[in-house]
Amino acid sequence: MKTILLTGGIGSGKSAVASMLESRGIPVYDSDSAAKRLYTPGLLSLLERRYGGSFSLGDGSPDFKAIASLVFSDPSALQFVESWLYPLLKADFMAWRDSRQGTMVVFESAVALSKPLFDDLWDQVVVVEAPLETRIQRIMRRDSCTRGEALARIEAQSVPERFDSLIENEGSMELLERAVDAVFFRENC
Repeated sequence: MKTILLTGGIGSGKSAVASMLESRGIPVYDSDSAAKRLYTPGLLSLLERRYGGSFSLGDGSPDFKAIASLVFSDPSALQFVESWLYPLLKADFMAWRDSRQGTMVVFESAVALSKPLFDDLWDQVVVVEAPLETRIQRIMRRDSCTRGEALARIEAQSVPERFDSLIENEGSMELLERAVDAVFFRENC
């Protein structure tokens, strides 16, 4: 089964592209949602012992705002979380992919291209780009964070340097849909 990596920086519009693909019957694995599902009380406890503070809410579920604040401000914390979480994420994706029907699946992730652990998963890479100010505003709205926090999140991610196709998300949803059509349906990924 052909596997496409859908990537691009935070706030670029990957989720909008993924939604368009899903509405047309292409299975999309949302790595952010999957990663959140894979956090366990054990990891939260490790984070609390290693970095101090609390990374869980009153009901024991992960406090993703606190975790994001830590990993986007401390590269060693990000590396620690990734070393634990990414092998689980890869295994989860492979099981998900193996359970799908059809000829193509999409792995949506902002960072997978810069993580060698994932290199053997996809056949093609599609990057979504958007202007910096647009990305900042989207992140601030979505995550209820400050401009500085949004910029820190953008700067924490590497810019994809290698890809097979590019979708520029600079205008309306109609323009984005045309770009998606051109890459996924006219070029026959």
